[in-house]
Amino acid sequence: QVRLVESGGGSVQPGGSLRLSCAALGFTLDYYAIAWFRQAPGKEREEVSCISRNHSTIHYVNSVKGRFTISRDNAKNRVYLQMNSLKPEDTAVYYCAAAELLSRTSSRYDYWGQGTQVTVSS
Repeated sequence: QVRLVESGGGSVQPGGSLRLSCAALGFTLDYYAIAWFRQAPGKEREEVSCISRNHSTIHYVNSVKGRFTISRDNAKNRVYLQMNSLKPEDTAVYYCAAAELLSRTSSRYDYWGQGTQVTVSS
């Protein structure tokens, strides 16, 4: 069965950190660009960050630049999202997704995880 599985979400206070992990099951991430999307209640899903297959291209949405870092370990078949200096507005369900070509558009992604909740609150 081909799927992605996210982990690492949770509840933190503003200014805290979380590290999300995305594991690929049933396929190899080497051949895919990976993106992290998030969706807050009542809002549209937005791309947070994406990384190309060979690490050469990385994109961040402006609101997370300087705070979030995307990385991938193809040997472990995993992608990570390190989130520092978290803000209440970062509260959302975070999803990882895989596509053959790098894109910021969710419809271009073929495989999705089930999502992991991130809550930032004092």
